[in-house]
Amino acid sequence: MEDKRLTDLEIKLMEQGQALNELSDIVNRQWQEIEQLKRKLTHAHDRIVTLEEAAPAAENEKPPHY
Repeated sequence: MEDKRLTDLEIKLMEQGQALNELSDIVNRQWQEIEQLKRKLTHAHDRIVTLEEAAPAAENEKPPHY
């Protein structure tokens, strides 16, 4: 009976190790995706700032519906 108990514990430990490895892989992929999205967001922000700076100032213009 003691051998079965030890074998069951070893199996559970092995399964937990596999689950930990899978979770680690998932976290790593998500981290890479987050880094990629941060770079894209920075690029989009820089592009918006550039376009806003190049746009003519419209301080005293009336909206087109007037």
